[in-house]
Amino acid sequence: MKELSIFIDKSGDFGRYDHHAPYYIITMLFHDQNDNIQKSITNLNTELIFLGLTNLCIHTGPIIRKEEIYADMSVYERRRIFNKMIAFIRQINIRYKYFYIEKKHIANAVEAAEKLSKQISLLIQTHYDEFLSYDHVKIYYDNGQVEVSKILSAVFNSLLPNSIFRKVMPSQYKLFQAADLLCTMALIKIKSDNNLFSRSEQTFFENTRDLKKNYLKPISKKEWL
Repeated sequence: MKELSIFIDKSGDFGRYDHHAPYYIITMLFHDQNDNIQKSITNLNTELIFLGLTNLCIHTGPIIRKEEIYADMSVYERRRIFNKMIAFIRQINIRYKYFYIEKKHIANAVEAAEKLSKQISLLIQTHYDEFLSYDHVKIYYDNGQVEVSKILSAVFNSLLPNSIFRKVMPSQYKLFQAADLLCTMALIKIKSDNNLFSRSEQTFFENTRDLKKNYLKPISKKEWL
């Protein structure tokens, strides 16, 4: 039995254009279930325990912005957590792809959904034979936004006969947390390319040279072209 798991995360919303959040991004992480990554997951959890963090659900945005449970941590402590997840992603055999729109060029939510659906459809059509080689293609999403759920259902159900949908809690899957990091880093890359770094991002990454060398370049090797 061959099974492809797709963990999906998003950044932004379908509301009106806001210069503080000009982009909408959907990111997909692809993992062949025949490739066992349990050892890497166990190692990651063990390293987090050494940092005093048990059963941690890693949420990348708050790490960078110093929010939620990370509010009282220093930038050094937050980077250590972030780097553990980056190392985990580099170690495991996964691929990812992100799709995005710039909201100021979009008239409404219907047009946004259409443009994102076309991008996702193109990926599936480009790699159609590979998707069909799996007995099941399981799509994991937390149903956080109705619009995204509708896009996923429409695209996958119309193009693939072997798609199955699963609602997921982020805390249950390290791969979902990895998808969250990759989605955040996709946004960071787009903002960096357009000189739109926030103060918290500047503090966390310090400069674009280190950002590209230490983070963007390594994870780009996982991108599905």
